[in-house]
Amino acid sequence: MAVFGLTSHAKLGRYKTLAAEYYQPLYIGAERIINSLGKRCVPLKACVQPAYPITYGVLKPREVECSPYRLARIQNSEGLFIYGDDLPPISDIQFDEYRRSEVRTGDIIVAIGGYIGPLGIISDLDGCRLNINRHLARVAPDDEIADGYYLAAYLTSPVSQILLIREIRGAVQAGINIADLKLHPVFLPSPEVQQVIGDLMRAAESSLKASRIAYSSAQQLLEGQLGLDKLTFQKPVGYTARFSDLETSLRSDAQHYQPRFKQLTDHISSFPSARVRDIRSLNRRGLQPIYVRNGQVDVVNSQHLGSKHIDYEGLQKTSTKAFAAASEAHIQQNDLLIYTTGAYIGRTNVYLSDTPAMASNHVNIVRLQSGIDAAYMALVFQSIVGQFQTQKHARGSAQAELYPSDIDRFIVPLLDADTQKAIGDLLRQSLVKQQESRRLLEQAKARVEQLIEEAVRP
Repeated sequence: MAVFGLTSHAKLGRYKTLAAEYYQPLYIGAERIINSLGKRCVPLKACVQPAYPITYGVLKPREVECSPYRLARIQNSEGLFIYGDDLPPISDIQFDEYRRSEVRTGDIIVAIGGYIGPLGIISDLDGCRLNINRHLARVAPDDEIADGYYLAAYLTSPVSQILLIREIRGAVQAGINIADLKLHPVFLPSPEVQQVIGDLMRAAESSLKASRIAYSSAQQLLEGQLGLDKLTFQKPVGYTARFSDLETSLRSDAQHYQPRFKQLTDHISSFPSARVRDIRSLNRRGLQPIYVRNGQVDVVNSQHLGSKHIDYEGLQKTSTKAFAAASEAHIQQNDLLIYTTGAYIGRTNVYLSDTPAMASNHVNIVRLQSGIDAAYMALVFQSIVGQFQTQKHARGSAQAELYPSDIDRFIVPLLDADTQKAIGDLLRQSLVKQQESRRLLEQAKARVEQLIEEAVRP
């Protein structure tokens, strides 16, 4: 059934646009909510420091190998918090050229091109200096007007998100103009209420920092035990391989025989080690799932595998019937799940939940024999031990693939049980703190929604 709406000539003049989608009921409804809040709403530009106006970033960033100057991009937020050590470096010359958009700790970054909405609040620059690319805008909160952490939470509220999306302009390269972003309405409750929500956000930030510290400690312990932090790899102009190696591996591509791969496996072999095929009880890919919007069983696909942990909160669903028919793809607690097709090939997480789930056809399940700490092994796969062997054994040109038979060939170190547990416990602690951070973040967002609902209630 067709849906249509009417608007007045006066409104067309006020909004200065003839675009029909601008007057959709969803947008009009959000606008009415904001209008009903009266003077408690102010434009976003009124919430920022006068010395640091809202602005967009670097037009054409040029990344370099090493620099204290960093660049934030859309993919760099972790929850609603951004850390300097996660960001790619740019040249000092380009940083100076665009110093007007430098971002400091406590500033908020809003995506204005492609993905639209708040990207996050700068949590810790770790001694770096930060800029943003042209798809992002800097918002430097004025603490005299708005708690910056409250402001970050408000910008994620449904009303705010709807009104941000409403302001998208353009077709080929859609985005929000800075002039429109400056006029974006912000609901400001009392300073005391702002602080309550801001404190929830700060608690979420603290938990996330604890998660990152635990993960970093696990990495350092693993690297220290294996001496990975002291390895330097050869980068010869050319190298050779024996014909017998080609016969054994059935590979003729030069990539497979890089000296650094052999150097690493020789180093790992100096410790107690084994091939994956000798320490696993299962190694196979999942199955193509039948997704069901309100299904009862979780599905883990490749997009849910993160650089550190599985995105348990974002898992998709299937039905109990489809799950029962796909027993080969069932995931058990402590299974290793490996990204096997595409951009993040080799990315590995350990499934730490006891909730029934199945793996999609682009996720490989490795079930280890008893006596091996699965969280420890997940970190081994995330380290250069797994990264280098993924690069060595990966196949394909247009789209990289890692097959179960290739994973079976991986050589992995088997440190003593106490060390494995110490590393695994740190990884598990990291997940617990990350999930705690997300719960606190959701509480802050929910409280903002509740405030708005209460404010518009007759």
